[in-house]
Amino acid sequence: MSAPPPATGPSPFRPPGPPSLVGTVHARRSGAVPGLRYRPAVPPDPVKVAEVDRRLEAWARDLELFPEEWYGDFAGFQFGRAVVLQHPGALDLDRLTVAGELLLAENIVDDCYCEDRGGSPRGLGGRLVLAQSALDPFHATPELEELWRSGTRADGPLRSYHSALEDYAGFATPSQVARFVHDAARLHLGYLGEAAWAEVRYVPRVWEYLVMRQFNNFRPCLSLVDAVDGYELPEALYARPEIQRVTALACNATTLVNDLYSFTKELANDPDHLNLPQVIAANEHCGLKSAYLKAVDIHNEIMDAFEEESAALSATSPLVARYLTGLAAWVSGNHEWHATNSHRYHLPNYW
Repeated sequence: MSAPPPATGPSPFRPPGPPSLVGTVHARRSGAVPGLRYRPAVPPDPVKVAEVDRRLEAWARDLELFPEEWYGDFAGFQFGRAVVLQHPGALDLDRLTVAGELLLAENIVDDCYCEDRGGSPRGLGGRLVLAQSALDPFHATPELEELWRSGTRADGPLRSYHSALEDYAGFATPSQVARFVHDAARLHLGYLGEAAWAEVRYVPRVWEYLVMRQFNNFRPCLSLVDAVDGYELPEALYARPEIQRVTALACNATTLVNDLYSFTKELANDPDHLNLPQVIAANEHCGLKSAYLKAVDIHNEIMDAFEEESAALSATSPLVARYLTGLAAWVSGNHEWHATNSHRYHLPNYW
């Protein structure tokens, strides 16, 4: 069956934004965004980083997850450094490696299904349903289940998800695995929301964009912090509204860090790619520099709320305090990885 034609023309939901405001955004340097609030990360052990990278490359090659020409980007991403920074309290190298597998798998699915490695908004829902099934297994007759397994084995992104989750289930509790599977579904819902807007050329309002980013964000990675550190925050505690709120605040802060550091890269690849500064500029009819600085302020307010509310909750229980310490460490490590990964990120020349 042939694919439907691409959507054209203005959004049917609301008037389109102003003409492109991008122009030329000159890259500046690597390093921290001036004025951005963050906590220093625990320095990563280079021996651990090298060993996690070695294990991840062996895992990717064994599963034949991507072609040889992609390994330069694999090395430049610095997966080992990312997870060592994000999980300074990790119990062992095996758990760090699995955190890296899940991070790598999420990026493969995003690149191959949604982004520039063959992805597209068109037909994305069907691809993501199958991706979710690699984490949340299909149950039917033996013959149909075997067809599903065969289809999963035949696709690199599906293989990566399935293998990484199997390894995670080797040490995580069933409730921790279910938590991750649920958060992956939230991530896929966010991908679909962004894709739907792209298809109809919809320019979201700022609050709408941030709602989408609360789903299309790093939450599956942060949902691992207790399992990687070797304990479990029980479901009865994890599900409490105040814990869910501070978890969401941490995830949203880390995701806006990504918007800010990937800004110049995204505009160079796709001038219409949605990120918070672009959405602010379109809605407030201001230049990108002003919009970028307003995005920094929004991040800082969310970061302040996370820290203030975490401090209050930490006093209620040692186990909650341990969990929130792990969340904060992930937030700090994520910022450090972005601020120092000059292979991927350079700041705009706004200061």
